[in-house]
Amino acid sequence: MEPGQLALYAALVFGLCAVMLGLSWVLGQRTAASRFGREPYESGIVSTGGARLRLSAKFYLVAMLFVIFDLEVVYVLAWGVAAREAGWAGYVEIMVFLGILLAALVYLWRCGALDWAPKAQKPANRRY
Repeated sequence: MEPGQLALYAALVFGLCAVMLGLSWVLGQRTAASRFGREPYESGIVSTGGARLRLSAKFYLVAMLFVIFDLEVVYVLAWGVAAREAGWAGYVEIMVFLGILLAALVYLWRCGALDWAPKAQKPANRRY
């Protein structure tokens, strides 16, 4: 791509963005400045409290683990489509891949990353 074409493309992109923003400002709905006009409206339910909730880090951990272990499906499906062409070498490679994922899952399980509830403590030996 030549520099002139790149500059033309950038100008067209910025121009399109400016047109879209301008049209949304001109054609957009105006709300009255009232107490109800500034409150969020969520599917007919009046909101209670603020949106600044403190979430446990376990929610983020579950999300990361889902992404990591869900992405493997893409590779396994791609291998499944090309299994005949890949032959035994492809089979060995996918088994190594799944073995590494299984080892990672066992490691996370042993470390307690999959435990949602807090660990139970041993009851103290009390003498009465």
